[in-house]
This record gives sequence, structure tokens and C-alpha cells, in this order.
Amino acid sequence: MKYHVNGSLVPATDATVSVRDRGFQYGDGVFETLRVYGGEPFAWTAHRDRLQRSAETLGFGDAVPDDLRERINETLTANDLSEAYCKVSVTRGVQPGKLTPDPDVDPTIVVFVADLPRGGKADAGGESVWSEPATVQTVETRRVPDATLPADAKTHNYLNGILARLELQQNGTGKTADEALVRTVDGHIAEGATSNLFFIDDRTLKTPSDDLPILPGVTRSVVHDLAAGDGIPLETGRYGVDDVRNADEAFLTNSTWEIRPISNLDGVDLSNGPITRRLAQLFDERVERDHYK
Repeated sequence: MKYHVNGSLVPATDATVSVRDRGFQYGDGVFETLRVYGGEPFAWTAHRDRLQRSAETLGFGDAVPDDLRERINETLTANDLSEAYCKVSVTRGVQPGKLTPDPDVDPTIVVFVADLPRGGKADAGGESVWSEPATVQTVETRRVPDATLPADAKTHNYLNGILARLELQQNGTGKTADEALVRTVDGHIAEGATSNLFFIDDRTLKTPSDDLPILPGVTRSVVHDLAAGDGIPLETGRYGVDDVRNADEAFLTNSTWEIRPISNLDGVDLSNGPITRRLAQLFDERVERDHYK
């Protein structure tokens, strides 16, 4: 494998960054995870814009390069990949060892890729990266309040999600649970450690509101659009765990999983019902139409 590091393609064994890099020392960096279908990043503009907003939140918006899409294309070509996981990272780079950032930024920019199966419709050869619906466990780890750490900035400081997943390991559910469901400090459902949550109640699609400390996922936004286009009622709000446990259906979204049904939450079985299946069908059709036709 070859990865793109600071403007050059290098073998995986040489793809390193400085131990003085602020992304390593302080988590002072931003990233995006993308799906690549048919050689093209999915929802590229939305991912690029979120990366830019995250970098601006950290005060180095100018560090995101104009040729980032070209660097991704070069990395895919160098590895002969057209179906891929792609992670793009931009850090503040190497600076003197103090917490206060210098205004002058020499960023570290990395493009990492890995092979994934073809997406899109199953009858055209599309495959899910997951083999079974998700088993989800609610954890005591709470989402950091937005006033403390902006939830809409996708930064290298992913400690909140790590602690949630670590809790699954420590409480003995790490081998059976695929995802941790995290609540706010007030007890409202926020999101998964690496995913957004939807559930269906009385044929209405529901998801935590944007005014909660959640990451506004790109796939989440796509699901909003698909639901609106298909006439599926959508409601955002503040919900408790029991709202999901008692729901007719529930699913998770992220770039890699796409739409993944939840089969069990805290030991309560849930159905992969008609609305979840319909949205997954619409998602696959969009991928097929946009990337393989």
C-alpha cells in the first residue's frame, strides 16, 4: 500500500509523521472518513465542507489544501482501488512544544485508503461491509457538552468515543455489542460512538435533534434527503433510551456502514422493518445511479 503524506505518495512502511506533530501530541487535527464507490468519493462536497468547518473551528482553516481531491485520486490510483475506505487527516503540524498554537501553520496532511467491497445494489454486485444487523448497548459514558468541545468538529480528539467503546469491553459486552449508544449529560440519546441513530415509531422516522451535542453525519444528512424524497415523515427531537427500545425499527448510519439495522438494544429485540429496508434500498439506488451508471 501507498499513502499520501504531505504532498507525496510513500510506501506504507514510510508513511510516518513527526512525534512533535500536534495531531499526535494534543489531538490538534481534523479528519474525514469517506466511502469511495467506482473510484469516486461519495458526497465529496459535504465531506470537504465539513473538514473545512472543523479546521476553521480549530483555527487553521487555510491549512486544508485546494488539491485535496487530487491527492485522494492519486492515492486510489497508486493502490489500484476503486472501492475503498478513505480517511483524510489535516493537523496543525509540527510546532514548538507548548499548548498555545502558533499562528503560522505548516500542516501535516495524510490520505489513507483501504480496500472495501463494491457498493450499490445487491443485484449489481453490491455488498455490505457488515454481515449482520447491529447489537447495541447503552453506556454510562456521556457525550461531552457542546459548550465544552464543539460536537460538529470532527477532530483527532476522539476520546469520548474511545471511552464509550472501552466501557463495552470493561462491562463484558465488547465481544457481543457492535456499537455503544451514548447519551447527553441530561440523559437524552445523542449518537453511537462512531454513528448516528435513527428509529421508527408509528411509521415516523425519528432522530436526535441538531441542537444536541451530536456530529452531523454526512450519511445522516443523506438519509434525511432520502426520507423527504420518499414521503417518509421525519421528526427530530429529544428522546430517551426507552423510546428506542420500544420503537418499531431502528438503525445506525455512518460512511462505512451506510445504513445498518439494529437487531438488539440492551437485550431488547428490534425489527429490521419496512422503513429501514426502504431507506437502505433508496441509498443503494443513489449510490448505483451516481457512481456506477
